[in-house]
Amino acid sequence: MNLTNKTVDFHAHPVDEVFRREIENLGIDVLAEDGFPLPEWSVKSQLDFMSEAGIDFAVLTVPTPHIHNGDDENACAAARKINESTAKICAENPDKFAFAAVLPLPCVEEAIKETAYAIDNLGAVGVKVVTNSNGVYLGDPSFDPLMEELDRRRALVIIHPCRARLRPENVITGKVAALYEYPADTTRAVLNMIANRVMTRFPNIKFVVPHTGSFLPYMLQRFVGVSGILSQLGMMETVDAKEEFKRLYFDMAGDPEPVALDMLRAVADDDKIVFGSDFPHSPAKVIIAKKRHFEGNKKYTNLIKKIYQENAAKLLKGELL
Repeated sequence: MNLTNKTVDFHAHPVDEVFRREIENLGIDVLAEDGFPLPEWSVKSQLDFMSEAGIDFAVLTVPTPHIHNGDDENACAAARKINESTAKICAENPDKFAFAAVLPLPCVEEAIKETAYAIDNLGAVGVKVVTNSNGVYLGDPSFDPLMEELDRRRALVIIHPCRARLRPENVITGKVAALYEYPADTTRAVLNMIANRVMTRFPNIKFVVPHTGSFLPYMLQRFVGVSGILSQLGMMETVDAKEEFKRLYFDMAGDPEPVALDMLRAVADDDKIVFGSDFPHSPAKVIIAKKRHFEGNKKYTNLIKKIYQENAAKLLKGELL
């Protein structure tokens, strides 16, 4: 499929009945986990939203809560059922959807097997990973065998936030994960990846970081400074944080204007930014209003086609041919 002239959404969540049922079967309390319920969703509502918003194609990834809550066997079974359900949605709408498969991390061996099944048998264009899997963060050395497989496959890896296992409950930031915990945990996970040189050790993986990089535009320079001090004290290995960072891609789901996108562009190349809607977790009317405002902002005139189409086509090159 030629995506060169299509607007592609890299942050879209299929909240179908299979996902809902598997979350329930795993005994996961969505309200306790995320602070708000799963939104209503259907294939029709997704397609209607895309039509009104001017989005031609979406890479579907299931949302939080993550499917692993301590039960390895059932998490692996849930991943298979969810991936098969999402693959069926895509097969029925091949001109509109592709998907990145959910993995049962932190079960690494099983995640490698699910990666192979999802990509080779179900046609997944990549995988979705959460910032922490039952407390094990991206960048953890235990994940290296999976990263080796994803690197071998030159895989697309879409990162999605998850709340930290421990967080303060008596402040507003601890109540609704989307307010603070999601961007905080995204930042925490990617900094861990940088510290462990994941992007340079596995250079063929195409990581997409959500929400205009979360707090990373602020934290990058601070990490460079503090990590330099720590390495001199022998408290961590020397790492070229900017070299690691420049290999990442970023979606612009959330609130890119008036501050977040400009902050991201101060530290990331325009060739590494793609569009993300966060539908249905963000209401269609809100997303559409933000998208139209962005398109009407003259300072982004030369950026729109790059973000909506050109970067997306390069990021998915080969997966959809």
